[in-house]
Order: sequence, then structure tokens, then C-alpha cells
Amino acid sequence: MTIQEIYQRFENISDRKRLDDYQRFGINKPELTYGIKTPCLKQLAKEIGINHSLAIDLWKEDCHETKMLAAYIADPKKVTDNLLESWVKDLYSWDVCDNLIMHYVKKTPNAYETAKMWCNRKPEFEKRAGYALIASLAITDKKMDDNKFLEFFPFILKGATDERNFVKKAVNWAIRQIGKRSIFLKNKALVLCYQIKNIESKSAKWIAADAIRELTNEKTLKNIKR
Repeated sequence: MTIQEIYQRFENISDRKRLDDYQRFGINKPELTYGIKTPCLKQLAKEIGINHSLAIDLWKEDCHETKMLAAYIADPKKVTDNLLESWVKDLYSWDVCDNLIMHYVKKTPNAYETAKMWCNRKPEFEKRAGYALIASLAITDKKMDDNKFLEFFPFILKGATDERNFVKKAVNWAIRQIGKRSIFLKNKALVLCYQIKNIESKSAKWIAADAIRELTNEKTLKNIKR
């Protein structure tokens, strides 16, 4: 399937009425968006299959959905440092960021080290990508030793004072998902939360309070299996 054919498909399945929702939910650059529903994009990705070269070309397009689609069809085995660096620097919206993380970057061989590296970045969405990657790994990498996630605690502590909306929400997401992996990590995460809560920072206090509320919630505790 060519890029031109993909754009034609976009025209056929677009829903411009969704653009108002995009703005309401803080999705940047709605003018570059067709308003395509995620299931429709996933169906298109399934039809295309893994196609790394096409993914690279799609990412270069000045279009929201081509970047989303690229994350679905890129091959994690063919990742390079230059590719990840180029893509993370292009991030401009939380949904493109999180989609890239959840459907591509988390599958790459050095995802854990990538997360640490990106947590130290200054640009908002590059930094968000690091914490979103931590959260995604905590959710999906069931075989990883829980102790591995303790390595992220210094990065979470450091990022807790970042007052930027999309960073602080990702820091919060990371600590909550780590805490929900197991009773062991829940207890460790709560200790970290109380440490963060004592920091004189509005962001830190919000991150800690929200995470404590979820990690001590009865429903959450029932779902933690080990």
C-alpha cells in the first residue's frame, strides 16, 4: 500500500466531527488530523502488516494519523538509535507520544535504558515519553523481575517537581502502574509517594496524593495478585 493510497483511505474513514473532541482533550495540531477512530487505524495497520520502510516514510508526513499508523507497522527488530532519536524529537502531542511508546518503543530491545535516558530530557514530550515508557513497561512486561522497576524510582523522584501538565501526569502514571504490579512494588511505591509528598512543589504534591489514593483503594488492592 502506498502513502497516496493510505491518504485516500483516510479520506474515506475520516470523521471531522471528532476534531472538536481533539481540542477538548488537549490534542495538539488538530489541523493536521483527519479525526480517524483508533479501531479504524488498527484495522488499516492489520491490512498493511509490518512494513518498516513504509513506517519511516509515514512518520515523515505532516499528518497526525500517519505518525500514529507508523507506530503500528514499524518493526521493533529494525530499530536504531538514530530512528528513536528522530522520532522522539518530533513528538508534539500526548496521544502521538503515548501511541508511539505503547505500540513500538516498549517492544524495542533497549526499552528500559531508553526510558531512563528520555526521563532526563528537557522538552515536554520527550520527557513525557520516558515516563510513559516506564508506565507501559510496568503494565505489559509481566516476566520482568519487579526489582528492575526500582531502578526507575530516582527518575520518578526527580521528575515529580516538573510542573508541566503532560510531564507530571506521565510521572504519576509511571508510579501508579509500577505500584499495581505486585504487593511488593505497591509498598515500595507508597514509600516513594510519601517522600514525594513532602517536597515543596504543587506538582509533586498532586502526583503523590493521586497515586496514594489509587494505590490504597480497595478495588486496586483486590486486583494486585502478588
